[in-house]
Amino acid sequence: MQQHFSLAECDVVGFDLDHTLCRYHLPQSARLIYDSFAQYLVTEKGYDEDLLTLAPDSLDFCCKGLVLDIEEGNFLKLAEDGTVLRASHGTKSMTFEEILEMYGRKEWKHFNTVSGMVSRTAKYYLYDNYFDLPGALLCARVVDSLDQHDGQKKYDFWKDMVAAIQHNYKISAFKEDCGMYFPEVKNHPDKYLQRCPESVKKWLKQLKNAGKILLLITSSHSDYCRLLCEHVLGNDFEEYFDILITNALKPGFFSHTPNQRPFRTLENDEEQEALLSLDKPGWYSQGNAIQLYDLLKKMTGKLDPKVVYFGDSMHSDIFPARHYSNWETVFILEELLGDKGTVPANAESEPLEKKGKYEGDQLKVPYFVSKQWGSFFMDRLPGLENAEETLVHTWSCKCISTYSTIAIPSLEAIADLPLDYRFTRFSSNSSATAGYYPSPPRALLPNEDSVMMK
Repeated sequence: MQQHFSLAECDVVGFDLDHTLCRYHLPQSARLIYDSFAQYLVTEKGYDEDLLTLAPDSLDFCCKGLVLDIEEGNFLKLAEDGTVLRASHGTKSMTFEEILEMYGRKEWKHFNTVSGMVSRTAKYYLYDNYFDLPGALLCARVVDSLDQHDGQKKYDFWKDMVAAIQHNYKISAFKEDCGMYFPEVKNHPDKYLQRCPESVKKWLKQLKNAGKILLLITSSHSDYCRLLCEHVLGNDFEEYFDILITNALKPGFFSHTPNQRPFRTLENDEEQEALLSLDKPGWYSQGNAIQLYDLLKKMTGKLDPKVVYFGDSMHSDIFPARHYSNWETVFILEELLGDKGTVPANAESEPLEKKGKYEGDQLKVPYFVSKQWGSFFMDRLPGLENAEETLVHTWSCKCISTYSTIAIPSLEAIADLPLDYRFTRFSSNSSATAGYYPSPPRALLPNEDSVMMK
């Protein structure tokens, strides 16, 4: 495989919406998501009212890449070989001895399925995006609460958590003003959504002017998609894209066949009859990558058009687009911002445009850096029987270099580059840090005693 990747060589550029094109104010949206799930558990399922109050620093528990071992009530941070690096029972961190006693120094029993990116099972749940993460904190607090009141050893709260998620995020919730999440974002979009920077809008137009076909593929329903796009891109948002696909139900969009997941047209945000094929650009619902690719062949006049897809979820965007469709993938990873360590003292006095692009005041609250869980990329594995501790890559880090072409902190990080800029891609014959742009995470640099790991 060649060492470099360039957008100029791509015929089609696709984007996820949430946390990719549409960025959120993370601390505010995390709190809203937490509250919307907690409210449901307390009012509908009779859980402890204490779940509704949240200590200011408790969101520190949220960390991408955690796996919930549902039956045990434990959260795990896994090494690339599947061993457990850190763990907590509920919110309480487990000691190295407790981890060793429970999980040993061997591959976690479900690692095989979790590393195949199957996250829908009653045994475990993988937290890999910002919509899910506040639910991790809630589940951890549910475990604490059940321990306190019932002294439980095995846990069956998961079905209630799934009901809370479905109640808040179901397709009709936006239209019906159901749950807490959609009504709140509708009423206060500025509180939760960051407007798209001019540089990114200009870049989207530049891609189109260069003859690229632009896609939007989101699992959000069309009504929520419209609210987000109008707010972050403007009322003319449809002009940026050739094809818009909502309710795409990723990762199934990539893994399912046309029979299993046909495209549907939309009228007033209601899905219409299934289509036998996709014949022209436009706005569609559901669908599958196979029929989309057939249309892209027609539109480009090429047998093998080259597609790149930008997304923030390894499970829903990056892995399936690479694994099933063999697309190039650009992983949007806000953790690259948080890995820079603390904000310099003079950051306060700098004019806004000089501060970290796009994130503004967010660098002061790097929600994506967890003290409890340490670096997203690396961790220390204590040595057994007085042996030296070793530094190991996390499983999340391994997934990035395996399934992403490159990883960037935001679209804005590359919006000012020429389209023929040559990125060094992640590939088996280059270093583990090659594909990170503009720079690798500090934790991965040699001899770096990263603050994130302490």
